[in-house]
Amino acid sequence: MNYFLVKSEPFKYSWEKFNEDKRTFWDGVRNYQARNNIKLMQEGDLVLFYHSNEGKCVVGVAKVVKEFYQDPTTSDPNWVVVDLVPVETLKNPVTLEQIKAEESLKDISLVRQGRLSVMQLKATEFDKILEMGS
Repeated sequence: MNYFLVKSEPFKYSWEKFNEDKRTFWDGVRNYQARNNIKLMQEGDLVLFYHSNEGKCVVGVAKVVKEFYQDPTTSDPNWVVVDLVPVETLKNPVTLEQIKAEESLKDISLVRQGRLSVMQLKATEFDKILEMGS
């Protein structure tokens, strides 16, 4: 299993809206590194949902239910999406400050490449953030 983190500005697409929708395709990615991370996602992989700009915290866990396919919002074949469903809301959102303060998370892309919208995590990093949010 692979683990990822996706970022969304809550005023554009919030965790609450995602839970209302019950399923979404993850679109709008226009960065090649983020796109390559989407292409690594496999059905069943788990994904942390991060509110960027406002809140700056991990708020929930989602699961990949459909592997990458052409982004339906553009005809450009360079861009792809995956389908995600919400799995659980974290009891306590995990803030960027908490993540930065945790020694075992100092090398994750959220800290090193703040603008990257889709990033892969190690299982230990994913588990640590879940632990921090429980």
